Amino acid sequence: MRICDFHDKEVVNIKDGCILGCVADVDFDCKTGCICALVVPGPSKLCGLFGRDVEYVIPFKCVVNIGADVILVDVVLEKVTFRCN
Repeated sequence: MRICDFHDKEVVNIKDGCILGCVADVDFDCKTGCICALVVPGPSKLCGLFGRDVEYVIPFKCVVNIGADVILVDVVLEKVTFRCN
């Protein structure tokens, strides 16, 4: 699987069935080449017109399954790292 294959997949939290969004980027370790985290844009402001305040950084160890269209993750959103734009 290539990194570009992640961009079209929705990320779903299996804890509550919430759709977090689609993968926008991945963080990886340059030395080992291993993926460290998936970066998913957070909720948009007012119908998506004004961008987003935060993005979810989901550790790759929380990925449960990668399917054809969906990536299942097992995370508690309160413990997910947020990046402010």
